[in-house]
Amino acid sequence: MPRALLFTRDLLFGSNVQGMLLAAGHEVELAHDEDALREALMREPAQVVIADLTEPDRELEAVQSVRELREEGFLDGVPALGYYSHVEPGVREMAEADGFQLVVPRSRMAREGAELVSQLIEG
Repeated sequence: MPRALLFTRDLLFGSNVQGMLLAAGHEVELAHDEDALREALMREPAQVVIADLTEPDRELEAVQSVRELREEGFLDGVPALGYYSHVEPGVREMAEADGFQLVVPRSRMAREGAELVSQLIEG
């Protein structure tokens, strides 16, 4: 079963994404901060990391966390998917520049999240 790590503090939307991915046959673990994400990666590798980039004043933190974990080797070969608020298009460019393979508006994540994750995992 493909394992996804979802890095978010938004439990409502995070639970929706988790449910969508579970229904599609993915194992999903929620991480509310960088320490929890790091611990989850140390316990068991993931096939994809999904990061919530919608939180005001915290989107940069998520991007930096993923970049640092990648630099430290925790995310070697692991694609990163970010979702952002459509009113903050600059977040997309920032995340892509820092190594996210795919960055989509939150509305697209809500509609197509399972398909996007499957595409990233399958390469």
